[in-house]
Amino acid sequence: MHSDLDHLGVRVPDLRHCVTRTRRVLGAQPGCDVPALAGGLWSAQEGSEKPVYDYRRAAVEILVQYAGALDAADLKNGEALLRQCHTWALVDPLAVHCAGAVALRDAAAGKVLDRWISDPDFWLRRAALLALLPAIRAGRPDHDRLTRYADALVHEQEFFLRKALGWVLRETSTRDPQFVTDWLNRHGSRVAPLTRREALRRLTRGEDRNGG
Repeated sequence: MHSDLDHLGVRVPDLRHCVTRTRRVLGAQPGCDVPALAGGLWSAQEGSEKPVYDYRRAAVEILVQYAGALDAADLKNGEALLRQCHTWALVDPLAVHCAGAVALRDAAAGKVLDRWISDPDFWLRRAALLALLPAIRAGRPDHDRLTRYADALVHEQEFFLRKALGWVLRETSTRDPQFVTDWLNRHGSRVAPLTRREALRRLTRGEDRNGG
């Protein structure tokens, strides 16, 4: 992952099991206590002065598993962590399964995401876009916000933004292929080949199955 963090080498399934077991022991937690719980792990170290990736991944998992206790105001704490992630392996679950889960329930989260999409930190821009995925998967896409975000990112040169844009469009194409084809046609050659390829992946598979 090209990370300068220390790595203990804990497998993700084992890490999730550990967090789940701890959550069951702790039981329900008020939303105000969840960021503090995650923050303690986030800053923990293991025999060196470097932060530990595995602890940070566990902190993200805590926020994911307790996302139901959080609201839009709590995304400020998530934003602080996102600025320190510097890797998709931490950004993506925090964006999709925490921020996205909050946005699905709390409309006020939209204003936070609107700020992230124009942030100078490209990881915040990626997080804003990926946070739209839970609503898309639930059949409740915010087409206006998706259009604005996709339009804002179409000129991006950063690989992780081009990839994320294609990913979100691909997920959208499952339920609303016309939205995706219209957006791609409207932007034409301005769409990066990587983004276009990812966006069309499920649509072209469908054509292959139908003999198109």
